[in-house]
Amino acid sequence: MKKLLTLLAFFLITPLAVPASAQNAGTAASAHPEATKAGFEMLQAGGSATDAAMAMMLALTVVEPQSSGIGGGGFLLHHDGKSGWMETIDGREMAPSAAASDRFLGEDGKPLGWRDAAPGGKSVGVPGNMRLMEMAHRKWGKLPWEKLFEPAIKLAEEGYAVSPPQYDWMKRLEKLWIKFPDMQKLYWRDGVPAPRGTIIKNPELGQLLRELQTGGAESFYTGKTAAAIMGAVGDAPQNPSVLTEQDFANYSAILRHPVCSTYREYRICGMGPPSSGATTVLQILGSIERFDMGALYEKEPARAWHVIGEAMRLAYADREKYLADQDFVSVPVAGLIDKGYLSKRSQMIALQRARPEFPGIETYPAGNPPGAMPRTAAISSEVAGTTHFTAVDGEGNIANMTSTVEGPFGSQLLARGMVLNNELTDFTFAPEKDGAPVANRVQPGKRPLSSMSPTIVYDATGKPILALGSAGGKRIIMHVTKTLIGVLDYGLPLQEAMAMPNIYFGGSGLLIENDSDLIALQDDLARLGHTVVSTNLPSKLAGAQKTDKGWVGAVDPRSTGEAVSELP
Repeated sequence: MKKLLTLLAFFLITPLAVPASAQNAGTAASAHPEATKAGFEMLQAGGSATDAAMAMMLALTVVEPQSSGIGGGGFLLHHDGKSGWMETIDGREMAPSAAASDRFLGEDGKPLGWRDAAPGGKSVGVPGNMRLMEMAHRKWGKLPWEKLFEPAIKLAEEGYAVSPPQYDWMKRLEKLWIKFPDMQKLYWRDGVPAPRGTIIKNPELGQLLRELQTGGAESFYTGKTAAAIMGAVGDAPQNPSVLTEQDFANYSAILRHPVCSTYREYRICGMGPPSSGATTVLQILGSIERFDMGALYEKEPARAWHVIGEAMRLAYADREKYLADQDFVSVPVAGLIDKGYLSKRSQMIALQRARPEFPGIETYPAGNPPGAMPRTAAISSEVAGTTHFTAVDGEGNIANMTSTVEGPFGSQLLARGMVLNNELTDFTFAPEKDGAPVANRVQPGKRPLSSMSPTIVYDATGKPILALGSAGGKRIIMHVTKTLIGVLDYGLPLQEAMAMPNIYFGGSGLLIENDSDLIALQDDLARLGHTVVSTNLPSKLAGAQKTDKGWVGAVDPRSTGEAVSELP
C-alpha cells in the first residue's frame, strides 16, 4: 500500500456539499451546562464555531476551575466548512527560563512525589489559552472579541452554583488547602468546602475578564496580570519559584501540523506533539485494524476488549519512549503511525491470550519505528484535571478543543481570581534513565507532553462525521479510542459509545471500570491471561456527531455536562 501522507501543515479534506436544509443552526457540547449555554448563545448571535468554543473556554474558567481556564492551556482543532481545511493550534503551557532539568528532584537526587511537586509555584507554566484564543479568533471568529466574554463575566460577577464534581474535588483537597488560604477564601464557606449548590461569586476574576475584554490577550501577558501571576508563583506558600516578564514575552500559540491517518474507510485527525493524543490513538487503532472488531464484539466481547487492551499497552510503551515537545526532541510521528510498522506491532497481539510475563523481560516493550533516534523510555505523570468542548456552526465549521490546568485546581494558586496550572508536573521528573536523557525532561521554554486528544473523523467522501475529546489525564487517549471504536466499529450513536465501559492499565493489571458491563466479563478476561482489577475510571467526554438530521451534540453520562443542538 502506498505510504500515507500523515503530516500536513494544513490538511485538506475535499468538502462534500451539504444542502442548506440539512445544516444545523448550531451545536455546542461541554462538561458544564453554563459553558454549553455560553457557547450556544454565541451561535444564536450569528457567531462561528470558534466564537462558541472560546466563549465556552472563558465560561469554564469560572464554573469549572478545578479543570481548566485561562490560567492553563489547551489544544484546538478547527475544520473549515467551506474550504475543508483542517488546522490546529497549540496553546500548551511553557516552562519558564528558570526550569532546569533537576526541577523536580529532591535533595537526595531522586524524583519528588507528585503530591510534593504539584502544589505551589514550582509547577506553574506560562499559561497559553489567551494566546490560543487570540489566534483562533483572528483566523475564524465572526463576532466582536468583546462579546465572547459576556457570559463568563456574568457568571463571575453574579455567581454560579457549585457542581457535584467541583464540590467532590474541594472535599478531597480540604486538608491541602489549609496551606492555601486564598483558595479557602474563595471556595470555602464557614470553614469548610462550599456545599453543592452554593452560589460562588468571583468579582476579582470578573474584573480580570473585563480587562481582557477591552485590552485583548496582550493585557494578560503584560502589566498587572502578568505581575499577579509572577507574584503568586514567587510568594507561593509551597514550592515558591520564578516566572519573569521575559517568560511571558516569549510565549506564543503555535499553528501545528495535524496528525492524520486512516482507520478502515475513515480518516482520523488530531493534535501533534507536544500532544501524544493523536499518535497514540492512531497506533491503537492501527494495531487492531486487522481484526473484525464489530463481529468479535458481538460474538465474544471479552476477546474484543482483550485485543483493545493489548494494543493499548503496546501503544503506550511507544508513547513513553518517543513522545515529547517536537521543538526540542526528534519525534518519529510518521514512523509511529506507519502502516507497516503497526502491522508488525499488531502481530504481537495474540487473539487467544495476553502476552506472557517473563522475569527481566518487558511484557509490552516499545518498538523501533521508522525514523526513530536512539531513546530511553521513562514514565511521565499526568493527572485528570482537564475538560473538553465542541462547537459546530451552521456553515459546517467545527471547533474542537481540550483545555486544562492539569491536576484538580492546578497548582492550588490563584492570581486575580483565576486558578493557575500545575502543568510542569506533566514533564518526566527524572531527566535521565540508564545514563541517557529522557525525551520529556524539563527544559526552559519547553512544553510538557500531554495526553489531550481532540479528534475529528472524516468519512470516505471527506466529510467530517465526528468531533470529540475527553478529560482523564493519561486515560484521555483510551476514553477517546474506545468511543471511536464504539461508533466506527460497533455502529453505536456517539452518546452510547461514550457510555461504554472505560479500560486502562496499571502495573501488570488490566483496569476495568467499576459498575460497568465489563464486570460481567472479568472472569473471561482472566482466562485470557489478564490480571483484572476493577476500579474507578471516570471520564468526561464531549463531542458532536453528524446524523441524517444534522450535527447532534453528546456528553459523557458520567459527567454533569450538557449538549445543545438546534436542528433544522
